[in-house]
Amino acid sequence: MGRYTGPVGKLSRREGINLFLKGSRSFSDKAAINRKPFPPGQHGNMRRRRLSQYGLQLREKQKVKRIYGLRERQFKNLFKKADRVSKKLDTDKGLEFLKFLEMRLDNVVYLLHLAPSRPAARQYVVHGHILVNGKKVDIPSYQVSVGDKITLKNEKLKPLEDFFSTPEWLAEDGNASGKVLNEPTREMIDPSIKEHLIIEFYSR
Repeated sequence: MGRYTGPVGKLSRREGINLFLKGSRSFSDKAAINRKPFPPGQHGNMRRRRLSQYGLQLREKQKVKRIYGLRERQFKNLFKKADRVSKKLDTDKGLEFLKFLEMRLDNVVYLLHLAPSRPAARQYVVHGHILVNGKKVDIPSYQVSVGDKITLKNEKLKPLEDFFSTPEWLAEDGNASGKVLNEPTREMIDPSIKEHLIIEFYSR
């Protein structure tokens, strides 16, 4: 199955929260989730059924997968990788998984305000607009490391306005570039993500 190319506003409505997939529009009153705060479809505005535990796990998995723009196979493989790393280092599986997601190059480009949205950041990377330590990297899933410098080659592509604060583990330098200071801790990652539900989903 290919990448989803339909209206991204519907994805936010389906998950019941703003996934911020539409750039500046996602931060305005024109966001689809603000105009129509119910699931898409003919029966979307009817009373919602109470979800089972499996349903809660599935929706959380789908939500996080859509936030970061991953396909199912990519998402599951990243979870398996986090599982192996957590067992090897005796660390928290959920945190390792979130760190892999957060430290993807396309996500870092977005968090450094070099692109208006994660989908746009992915496009910037694929089209060769992003440099890592002075070298072009065109793989969105590339894992950045502490100390890496991320640069946008064409400053004109940088959004004119910032709608959120840069996480503490990253630093902007004001010249369409930024640096990875540390690995993110759980407190620095979106608190709305319930990673334990994703662990439960894949542990069935």
